[in-house]
Amino acid sequence: MGVYSREDILNIVNEEDISLLKLQFTDMYGMQKSVSLPVSRLEKALSGRCVFDGSSIEGFIRRDEEDMFLHPDLDTFQIFPLSGRDGVSARLICDIYREEGRPFMGDPRYILRRVLAAASEKGYSFGIKPELEFFLFNCDELGNPTTFSGETASYFDTTPLDLSENLRNEMVNYLEDMGYPVASSHHETSAGQHEIDLEEKQGIACADAIVTAKVLIKLLAKRSGMYATFMPKPKEGVNGSGMHLYMRMYDESGKNIFFDPEDCCRLSREGYYFMSGIMKHIPGMSLILNPLVNSYKRITPGYDAPVDISWSAGTFRGSLIRISHTDVNKVRVELRSPDPSSNPYLALALILSAGLEGLEARELPDQEGVSRGSLPQNLGQAIIEYEKDPFIKRVLGDTIYDKFLEAKHREWDEYVKQVSPWEVSQYLYKY
Repeated sequence: MGVYSREDILNIVNEEDISLLKLQFTDMYGMQKSVSLPVSRLEKALSGRCVFDGSSIEGFIRRDEEDMFLHPDLDTFQIFPLSGRDGVSARLICDIYREEGRPFMGDPRYILRRVLAAASEKGYSFGIKPELEFFLFNCDELGNPTTFSGETASYFDTTPLDLSENLRNEMVNYLEDMGYPVASSHHETSAGQHEIDLEEKQGIACADAIVTAKVLIKLLAKRSGMYATFMPKPKEGVNGSGMHLYMRMYDESGKNIFFDPEDCCRLSREGYYFMSGIMKHIPGMSLILNPLVNSYKRITPGYDAPVDISWSAGTFRGSLIRISHTDVNKVRVELRSPDPSSNPYLALALILSAGLEGLEARELPDQEGVSRGSLPQNLGQAIIEYEKDPFIKRVLGDTIYDKFLEAKHREWDEYVKQVSPWEVSQYLYKY
């Protein structure tokens, strides 16, 4: 990604013969939305005068129709590598503003911006390296997705067992072309499951990268006749998909404040404080980090996902937090509970806020491997924990907090009324 001025973008659009501009933003679920404009309206778009109806977007205004304005973040300008037959297209990620020129409080990107500004005032910046896990499935004769991959590959397998290695490599190349460097990619544990790890990015750029990567992965899969899903647990009996986040904080000089060469785990006191803050609020944060009924099918014992609120310095995958120090200069705290169905702007806002609170409280976590409780076991429990912790509302603000809670109550109420095939097979002939 570059640092662009208005004039830079106008010149690039002219030089590259770009014909279409996509203004992108996300709803409260982290689903990408976009408005496509002919290049003739570029100057209007760059001036923040592009309007849309906020009442049509989930989690935005619902009471009345209200115009909202898209304010492009110029540094997110990027020529889109999957341009169509009608010409070259480019995109800009936008912030949402109200008519009075005020930021919209329900814009997930604004919520993360606000938290990052608070961290900056304290002299901190936030680096995150995300690992995206997903499944690639075949489609049926009508083009609808199945849950069949046609392969038996497992962890780190390559061709010919990994039938989609070439497609995954294509995804990596396109991400690199868009300015999102990839650290590594490989086949994951389950058949049809893959992982692409992005290089570390700071703050809001990381959330932008996650949203962009998910859309690009889906588009490339579709173009190849496959279906990519970030559903946390699309198949029973196998590992689900997570979105592990490797994090570290920097001071104003650019020093990693999590590194301490004298500590047995190479982690500083600040790193332990940061972990403690996350562990304190993780039950209430889980509704954002694991937002679906299906999310909690992944967080069960025996499938390499965390269940207890504990930390480790080794390779134990059941811990919520793991200290990673393969390179002494790159000591990071890895949070293992989030899954890729979460809204990355809201997830990072809560995680960073919890860590900052831990830094202020200066409380150390329990000893390694000691659990301070369990993560919520289903969406209903996550809703209860979300409502119990006033910290969540302080970070998210009233608009997102209330709308998200309302939506998740509806989802859980609908789910518990369902009669599953398992219930029919277990009880129909017995009773």
